[in-house]
Amino acid sequence: MAELFPPIEPFRSFRLKVSPVHELHVEESGNPQGVPAVLLHGGPGAGIAPLHRRFFDPGHWRVVLFDQRGSGKSTPLGELFENETGYLIEDMERIREHLGIEKWLVFGGSWGSTLAIAYAEKHPERVTGLILRGIFLGRRSEVLWTMGGGAERILPDGFRKFISILSEEERKDVLGSYRRRLLSTDRATVVEAALHWNRWEDLGSYLLPPPDPDSYTDEELEAEVALARIECHYFSNSAFLATDDQLLRDVDRLRKIPGVIIQARYDLVCPMTSAWELHEAWPEARFRMVSPAGHSAGEPIVASALVEETERFRTEAAL
Repeated sequence: MAELFPPIEPFRSFRLKVSPVHELHVEESGNPQGVPAVLLHGGPGAGIAPLHRRFFDPGHWRVVLFDQRGSGKSTPLGELFENETGYLIEDMERIREHLGIEKWLVFGGSWGSTLAIAYAEKHPERVTGLILRGIFLGRRSEVLWTMGGGAERILPDGFRKFISILSEEERKDVLGSYRRRLLSTDRATVVEAALHWNRWEDLGSYLLPPPDPDSYTDEELEAEVALARIECHYFSNSAFLATDDQLLRDVDRLRKIPGVIIQARYDLVCPMTSAWELHEAWPEARFRMVSPAGHSAGEPIVASALVEETERFRTEAAL
């Protein structure tokens, strides 16, 4: 198994104002003169993490990471206004131009894979390669899987806990009910909904899920609320894609881009059917099913595969 690269700190961090409301946190790590790559975090709303820097050889890559609108250190935290897929794509272009980068490798997992595909289909001329993990295509069927259309059959105890805060009437529309709670003006209602939302996702993200935290700092609670609000916002609006099949419909725009699809066999958040359908629609990309592993990029076998793929892109580019 390939090992993660040692922990490193960014060599540069800065703020980039992308609208009258939103300001992004952006950082660069690795080699300032290296080959550009951009990592797109999941969620949406999860923000970047130190782990994300460790998938790349720091002597070769110039790695750009940023907290998407409303996420992580970007402000305002949890803001939903003008927080849509199209705006995130525009933000990527602003960052690329600000940094003077002509093209970059695009790396994205989970929601990051959605955004990576949408960006590459809009700007294929700016993408040197795609590394995609835990595929989510933004379709209604995928959202319904999480909200009561499949995952609860595998994790019935976890799903029962997820909907335990909802009334019998609310359970007829789990997503809509959670949206109303997450947008409530009552702070206790919002926090309760956010924690239940995020714990349900965590349960499906690992073969061996971590225990729930005993307590949260105020800062951690704010991050939990932002993540749940932004995820629910995107899920309630079909990921702000033009059609349910947009990413598969426009896959021809990826034909000339080298790519790899990495999917964990036991991913219960983004089950393998979406990765498989993308593989069938885009056979030019290599397909890697890894096992045993769940959804998270932190699962050891998934992390190993991601390092192997950044190394493959590094060595093949040098040939």
